[in-house]
Amino acid sequence: MDKQLITFNAGSSSVKLGFFAYDGEQIVKFSRGGIDLNGSPLTFRLRGELCNLDIALDTSGADEIAVIVEELFSRLSTHTNLSRMLAVGHRVVFGGDQFIQPILVDDKHINAIERLSSFAPLHQAKSVALIRGIQKLFPHVKQTVSFDTAFHQTIPEVIRRFALPREFHERGLKRYGFHGLSYKSIIGSFSQKQPKLAVGRIVVAHLGSGASLCAIKGGKSIDTSMSFSTLDGIPMATRCGALDPGLLLYFLQQENMFPDALSDLLYHRSGLLGLSGISGDTRDLLESNAPHAREALEVFTLRIAGEIARLVSTLGGLDALIFTAGIGENQPEIRAAVCLRLSWLGIDLNISANNRNTFRITTNSSRTAAFVLPTDEERIIALETLQVLENSAA
Repeated sequence: MDKQLITFNAGSSSVKLGFFAYDGEQIVKFSRGGIDLNGSPLTFRLRGELCNLDIALDTSGADEIAVIVEELFSRLSTHTNLSRMLAVGHRVVFGGDQFIQPILVDDKHINAIERLSSFAPLHQAKSVALIRGIQKLFPHVKQTVSFDTAFHQTIPEVIRRFALPREFHERGLKRYGFHGLSYKSIIGSFSQKQPKLAVGRIVVAHLGSGASLCAIKGGKSIDTSMSFSTLDGIPMATRCGALDPGLLLYFLQQENMFPDALSDLLYHRSGLLGLSGISGDTRDLLESNAPHAREALEVFTLRIAGEIARLVSTLGGLDALIFTAGIGENQPEIRAAVCLRLSWLGIDLNISANNRNTFRITTNSSRTAAFVLPTDEERIIALETLQVLENSAA
């Protein structure tokens, strides 16, 4: 009888779940679900059936996550045989230099991961709460962790360094990069579809509520837009992206802003929400005729194109551009605006293909090809979970 793997992918505004069957040789995703952490009732889907868990959240802190875990597994027990649960795998955003491989979780690891929460405050605490909640309910079920930062261990040291005194680099203040599981998923899928291009010079644009870009050469990360924290790079739904550091000094010295208020500004009140004054959701902004909404989208696509250009410089050229994640996979208007700004790279957009979200969205004569590929971080977590279990049994 097939065993089951369950994966948890805690993001800044949601938790994605994956349900996999494992027959000893292959894993097959048989269902997926999602938890909206923005105050909406929790819902998940199994075998096509939508189930409501009737949990409305005021916040998305650790206490609320613990409630979600208990209620979720209570409902899951009526839909699937939890006695067949082989393991639970988690995405954790920040592992730094301490965790560069997926791990089998124990109490020591949980505490170490929790101590890294300041590097990714929107994500890390949620993941720790999920792990502890499941550990309390199922103390004998093995749990694994896959780290977003691990994929970027191949970034050259010269790119990881900030222009600060060297002592800070030695203390861990460096470029780490994020969305690594997504990039690993994309390269795996792209290698099957376009094996020759997959070993070339690629930029992947992971565009969601959190967004980053990655330069990949020979299947390995060599540069990325996010650096020390998930704030850096391009503007996001509510995060600011790259800023002049002098602005931070101004907020602290002239505005007398306390660190917590500054953190709230940069993580929750900036980005597309701050630019538009309307919403951090590109779907809302695309539907709006408000001038500030249009300007926010223009800033967004301009910054994406500019960051791609920087990464192309790192790569020494570009063979393929790949769009992924919620915006990248589903919003042709955003892709078109970015590609139009990159026509000098030889990107010739096929408007019809782009509007249909097809795999290839450039013309056959385009010197540089652009593609749309769905990411599947949950599958990567499941595969790495099996890898960890096999290694621990060896």
